[in-house]
Amino acid sequence: MEVKKDILWRVYLCFIGIVVFSFAIMGRAIYIQQVQGSYWRDQAKDQQQKFVELDAQRGTIYSEDGRMLSTSTPYFDIYIDFAAEGLRQKNGARFDNNLDSLSIGLAAMFPEKSKASWRRELKTGYQKKNRYYLLKKNLTFQQYKQLRSLPLVREGKNKSGFIAEVKDKRLNPFGLLANRTIGLSREYIDSGGTMRSMNVGLEKTYDDQLRGESGKRLMRKIAAGVFVPVDGSEIEPQNGKDIVTTLDVNIQDITENALLNVLTTNECEYGTCIVMEVATGKVKAIANLSRRPEGGYWENYNYAIQTSEPGSTFKLATMLALLEDQLITLQQHINLEGGSWNVNGRTVYDTEDHGTDATVKQAFEHSSNVGMAKLTTTYYGKNPTRFINHIKKLRFDQPTGIDLLGEANPVVKTPKSKSWSSTSLPWMSFGYEVMVSPLQTLMLYNAVANNGKMMKPYLVNAITENGVKIKENEPQVLEESICSSKTLKQLRQCLEGVCTDGTAMELFRGAPYRAAGKTGTALMANGNKGYSEHIYQSSFAGYFPADHPQYSCIVVIRNKPFAPVYYGAKIAGPVFKEIADKLYALNADRSRGIKQLAITKDSSYNLYAGSVEDIKEVVEKLKMKYRDSARADEWGHLYSLDNRFELNNRKVSNKVMPDVKGMGLRDALFLLENRKMKVVFRGRGKITNQSIEPGAYVSNNQTVTLELN
Repeated sequence: MEVKKDILWRVYLCFIGIVVFSFAIMGRAIYIQQVQGSYWRDQAKDQQQKFVELDAQRGTIYSEDGRMLSTSTPYFDIYIDFAAEGLRQKNGARFDNNLDSLSIGLAAMFPEKSKASWRRELKTGYQKKNRYYLLKKNLTFQQYKQLRSLPLVREGKNKSGFIAEVKDKRLNPFGLLANRTIGLSREYIDSGGTMRSMNVGLEKTYDDQLRGESGKRLMRKIAAGVFVPVDGSEIEPQNGKDIVTTLDVNIQDITENALLNVLTTNECEYGTCIVMEVATGKVKAIANLSRRPEGGYWENYNYAIQTSEPGSTFKLATMLALLEDQLITLQQHINLEGGSWNVNGRTVYDTEDHGTDATVKQAFEHSSNVGMAKLTTTYYGKNPTRFINHIKKLRFDQPTGIDLLGEANPVVKTPKSKSWSSTSLPWMSFGYEVMVSPLQTLMLYNAVANNGKMMKPYLVNAITENGVKIKENEPQVLEESICSSKTLKQLRQCLEGVCTDGTAMELFRGAPYRAAGKTGTALMANGNKGYSEHIYQSSFAGYFPADHPQYSCIVVIRNKPFAPVYYGAKIAGPVFKEIADKLYALNADRSRGIKQLAITKDSSYNLYAGSVEDIKEVVEKLKMKYRDSARADEWGHLYSLDNRFELNNRKVSNKVMPDVKGMGLRDALFLLENRKMKVVFRGRGKITNQSIEPGAYVSNNQTVTLELN
């Protein structure tokens, strides 16, 4: 009996445990379903679907004359949903009937695989019912259009299962032209696996306007790691705004080539050159080239807004202070001490011995360090702050404020500075112990050319949205007058004298125009090696033509160690001269008048030309009534005839010149550059005329000029 009771007790205990455990499970199930149900349902949904961001199309950066400097080009990733209902209707008859012809078309487009390979690949995907099969990545728009014309694909997404995902890539049509100033817009994955963006130049400064606002797309999970978009669930992105710069492509090209020629010939380390429009402060060109370790040059750093000791180009500021305070006259004589002068235990040297007796004007024209040091020491030695105040009025103690991020802060010493010494003042007089950027120096020379009015340099004319200006930058005056008219006249005489009787005399001998400028040569330290490697910075700053200045320009070049030629007139001067020559010739041609293209009158009023699909989309959204005579052609034009609108076709052939009148520039460039033609255009808006008549036979690399209204 005791054994039986013991067994029953154990059985009852197990039964009670099972019952309690069952109730616990049921209670937990009820709690999860009723209390936590919504939470877990949301968790399950999140695992089955998710939102992904849709990048907005980044805005385009244009030159002042409307040429695209940086734009976003669409690329396409092509997927196939082999389980699509439309593709598998009637036991897959649609797929089977088009399989061979589609394979032939794919083999013609992508010859890396044969027709048999494409057929086998498509057949395998169909049999396995792959839901999001990657067919091809990074197709261009032209390839994508060709793909859409293939059998099966042309029947549309629902019937073919073909899905296209669009992404943009940033493209600089002019390659390295002003590359560092225009900037980069790139994405990269950091060491932690996070996607980050890397922007520099205008791309970074105006990133908020260019990037637009991202959209969203709901994606549904169909297999492990595979998500497909849910139709009708997209929030469209808002495209970025466009930037119209002050840059001139022709001037930029002239500037970069002139700089590159000198850098290459002399194996210089790097150089920068800026061309500014005198009256407005618009930067028309800005080039930055540095030597690669493996040879050649590229734009990787913006030296134009970085500071260094400017050397003798700074002597213009010294002369301005002395003349404005009426402490000297240009014909006043000064002892140049045979090219060396001791001051407070240090010796000031001239690069050449100009004897002992010279006028102040001659001392400036021949770039005498001794002359400038003696004058500042004599007249400002007891009150250096008076000299520093002139430097500050010329804004050398603050950044220019140009619309580029990354501008370095200048350094102008004062008697209160810890590094100020008894030789700081004389050394500052010829461009040492002061750190300023080439752009700051150019602002001074531009002000002298602009009758004393100092302009703020800027790079962006306007921000536009859908062709409409939403913000426009106007020329901004920083200083109405940097000095008196008397001082200004004397400074101009000095700068012109440099080019007729001074260090740049040989450079401009025989030039058809008068130039004004100043050479500069500064010995540069090389890190811990100091000045032992004899590295010189060559510079030239000035403006042209001297009698009616149109452009100001500065060239700054860092030479290699122990360079055999390093003087400013020999290295930087030729760059300035080549730019001045070509711009003078260019303006001379313009002043004689450019022959206008003959405009053919048409009885009909041409409203718009371009892609037929685009025109239809626009007129339908505007609810315009029109007659469609375009048939199935890709290109057409909309015009008004007898008070009614008509959409007609426009035939396009590969061998003859198409009619691009009425088109926007993008459509015209697409048509003409695909025919390997070179395009030159003037103006903005729609094309009103073309130099090659429609229907004329054209050849590769033939140039066509387009006029836009």
